[in-house]
Amino acid sequence: MSDLVVIAYPSEAKAEEVRQKLLSMQQEYLIELGDAVVAVKQPDGSIKLNQLFHTTAAGAVSGTFWGSLVGLIFLMPLVGAAIGAASGALGGYLTDVGINDDFMKDAAQVLQPNTAALFVLIRRMTADKVLDGIRGEGGTVLRTSLDHTKEQALRDALSAATAAAAPVTSGIPTPGAASADPTSPAAAI
Repeated sequence: MSDLVVIAYPSEAKAEEVRQKLLSMQQEYLIELGDAVVAVKQPDGSIKLNQLFHTTAAGAVSGTFWGSLVGLIFLMPLVGAAIGAASGALGGYLTDVGINDDFMKDAAQVLQPNTAALFVLIRRMTADKVLDGIRGEGGTVLRTSLDHTKEQALRDALSAATAAAAPVTSGIPTPGAASADPTSPAAAI
């Protein structure tokens, strides 16, 4: 069974960075992704989807091959290739693999303009290693099909470094900050 996770990020670049981390983890067989899409809300309110796999292009390539093959049989390979490419592109355009595009566009409507969401369809993963790999990346979990404990572990991992770095605003300690953090060197004085 696959799990769906939707995480909002302040920019398209940050969402793409996390997607690239997940893809590199997939190369290491730590996670198996069914789909990973970055949805960006444009200033005009429209949603742009940055898909990993473009079915239209893949259909056109496949159609060109099969059209050429059939065209060779009838001694018209160029006509066959053109018809095959057109029909393959149409078939690819009408095919939706992975996460449903309409679902992603509806879910991304809650985003602010110029922000992004990463939609990830996870088939399998080694949870502890994947969570360590994305620890501190930030982001807000919008939707998930994970159970409550796994969802909380995901939220904790994403916010791990941001929570630790939040109190530190400069090298100068703020008044009262030393007494609030008993582990700081100033608290020991």
